[in-house]
Amino acid sequence: MAGLKSARGSFQQLLLFAFLLITALLVGVALRSVFQYDTLMAQSRNAAGRALTLSGAAQSLAERSAAMERAGRQSLVLNDAVLRRRFEDAARDARQVLDRLGANGVPSAGLDQWRAQMAVIEGLMSGAPETALARESSMAIQFRDLDALNTNIAQQAQLLIETQNDALAQRLESARRRLMREVLAASVLAVVLALAFGIWLARPFQRLQRAIVGLGENRLDEPIDIQGPADVRRVAQQLEWLRLRLTELDADKARFLRHVSHELKTPLAALREGVSLLEDGVTGALNPAQREVAQILQQNTVSLQSQIEALLRFNAAAFEARELRRQRTPLLPLIEEQIEAQRLQWQANGLTVRAQGEPLALVVDPVKLGTALANLLSNAIRYSARGGTITLNVSSTADTAIIDIQDAGPGIAEGDRDRVFEPFYRGERQPEHAVKGTGIGLSIVQEYIAAHGGRITLLPEGPGARFRIELPRST
Repeated sequence: MAGLKSARGSFQQLLLFAFLLITALLVGVALRSVFQYDTLMAQSRNAAGRALTLSGAAQSLAERSAAMERAGRQSLVLNDAVLRRRFEDAARDARQVLDRLGANGVPSAGLDQWRAQMAVIEGLMSGAPETALARESSMAIQFRDLDALNTNIAQQAQLLIETQNDALAQRLESARRRLMREVLAASVLAVVLALAFGIWLARPFQRLQRAIVGLGENRLDEPIDIQGPADVRRVAQQLEWLRLRLTELDADKARFLRHVSHELKTPLAALREGVSLLEDGVTGALNPAQREVAQILQQNTVSLQSQIEALLRFNAAAFEARELRRQRTPLLPLIEEQIEAQRLQWQANGLTVRAQGEPLALVVDPVKLGTALANLLSNAIRYSARGGTITLNVSSTADTAIIDIQDAGPGIAEGDRDRVFEPFYRGERQPEHAVKGTGIGLSIVQEYIAAHGGRITLLPEGPGARFRIELPRST
């Protein structure tokens, strides 16, 4: 099931099929249990009927034997034909009872002894009248022997009843165990089927979720091809169309920015050159008011040029973030490399920069992650007070590597926290006597970290500003 690449039915149809399959399994076990219960109840009723028949037949045999003894002995003493007929009727009834006992499983050996003994007694019923008293005495002795046989037959019947009850109890216990095994097996199979169907049906949705997250993180170079139920495949096709459309729009945006930037740079260069000529007095000497206007124009052309170059850098960074060249990279040495690269800047401000933490290694793009760390460190140096300490700390959880960067500055104003990662946004707390930034450094950091499947956040606790990079350890 898990190896199926696709399914023709919709998710709703497959889910209904899964429920019907599990329900059929459980209903089958329930019906089998009902049938077994009916069978056992029928066997129990049959066993109870046989027990009643055996008990009744044994008791009836004893009663018929007593009736035969009374009628037989009296008929011998009184020579009465009516009493003889009673004897014969009781003997016939006794034989019928004996047949019922034999039909219900009583061993034939005891029944044959009873019949032989009965033949002896019936033989005593015939003879000369003068021997009637002697035959009557002999009959009394024979009936005592017949009573012993009746007792033996009753015991055999009782033993047979107990044997049948034991066999029924064993069958009941065996059926109970078998039913428990079937119920347990059906329950386990139902759980396995539920889990198998759940995992199988949930897997396409997990892929859909990853595809949507990839679109949200601007990973547009990964084609979306998700196999599964028909409706899931339709959604995947729509997402693939959306990916291609976003790719086109992204390419159009990049081309637009390049063209606009290029078109702006040419007249801007001419404007700067013209302002420089005015300041140099090539077209004639400027009075103080004119020189002040020329200086204002020069400052604004420089600022506009830096904004255009920042726009180009941000656009290039957003494009390059999709092309990662991953390799296993120790984090602490990478951080120390960025610290060393900016040694002149932080030493000039009298700062101390410290890297510490766990010796973790991740599969990342060292150039782009290094650029992100360099931008964060440059910001920290720019905003930290002279003589302060900047700390970069590496830690981890079970599935995440964490890099914390804390500066020694005034921190970020509350009103700027929600917009700190927006491109070209500059917060209200700017350092004194420092060149005004372009506001794209943190945006580039966010692009590069997101490309690695991680995130960067601004932590609320201070002092100073504290940024946290979280990267998945599986990358």
